[in-house]
Amino acid sequence: MAPIRVGFIGYGFSVNCFHLPFILPNPDLQVYAFLQRAAPPAASDASQTKPRWGHCTVDFPLAKHYQTPGPFFADDQIDLVVVCSHAHDELVEQALRAGKHVVVEKPFVTSTAAADRMTALAKERGKILTVFHNRRFDSDFLTLDHLLKNDALGEVREAEIHFDLPTPAWISGWTKKEYSPGEGMAFGLGTHTIDQALVFFGRPSSVTAFLRSNRGVESDVDDTFTIILQYDRQNLVVTVKTAIVSHLKDQLKYFVRGTKGSYLKFGFCPQEERAIAAPGKPATDDYGVEDERIWGTLTTTAEFDASQRFDPVSKLYIGKYPSLRGWCRGYYENVVAAIRGEQEVCVKPETARDGLRVIELARLSHERGCTIPWSDYEV
Repeated sequence: MAPIRVGFIGYGFSVNCFHLPFILPNPDLQVYAFLQRAAPPAASDASQTKPRWGHCTVDFPLAKHYQTPGPFFADDQIDLVVVCSHAHDELVEQALRAGKHVVVEKPFVTSTAAADRMTALAKERGKILTVFHNRRFDSDFLTLDHLLKNDALGEVREAEIHFDLPTPAWISGWTKKEYSPGEGMAFGLGTHTIDQALVFFGRPSSVTAFLRSNRGVESDVDDTFTIILQYDRQNLVVTVKTAIVSHLKDQLKYFVRGTKGSYLKFGFCPQEERAIAAPGKPATDDYGVEDERIWGTLTTTAEFDASQRFDPVSKLYIGKYPSLRGWCRGYYENVVAAIRGEQEVCVKPETARDGLRVIELARLSHERGCTIPWSDYEV
């Protein structure tokens, strides 16, 4: 079967560190074209400043290079468009109207209304539309998913999902005081953790949020947030959190408590760090293998795994639970299967849309100082 020809919008950090490493090892995907506005470098001009991420014509000389959207979208050889630029809304619509399947970087678009339009358009055109929630393929997520599906924790009563980064360098440019949809940490790192909460537990009954600026700038654009999701069923509360004031050697990732056990996890899946260290290079099979030092601790009332040790005092089985291998390549393996009609797409646009709705309700909660019931409509 012929490989699926991929056209990329952009050629920066996202393409080189989050997409190409996990596309290049896949023989069912062909790097076919790039929409990069920068002109190719002149080989004879030694004084020319090299872009931070290079140029697609240098790194992929056999791929087509477009500098404007019109000819790029008109290329009928492009099967799949990967949208990695900031102006997602318009480009997603252009790609779908041009008859392409679409992978779009998180958070998808900037509003649930736009997400609904794009989802409807994809169905109308019979094309796959999916959002790049690659964190579903991290080692920690896959491990917690495995524990939940195998009933190691029982019915979950409380969960904390964190993505904390102590003063990341890239927020230094966040100087705006007024908030606009699409800005802030909830729309950034929060889209990953909110998505994970929705995958594990579904839509909440209500949302309560505290959005803050801790970067030394008085601003309505959040860099730190706490979003509390309450569920009527099972008396469940889920806290989704990002903090930039968090001086820990290994950042807290999960703390999940259920009727049979608890799971406590620190540290990050190594795939991102390894991809950033080798941008634009194929990921190897060991990219997602965690160091045993940051394996999570499973505590449960029943013997679940040989790694657990029975504590006669607490009457609990306790131990470091081996993390499953992270496999971001699995995201694109699923995209290929979905385009070929062999599987359903894993990251559905409807779930990404609900993630945007959580952020919208969180903003309302923060502004009004109250809990907001779940609603698909304006509150």
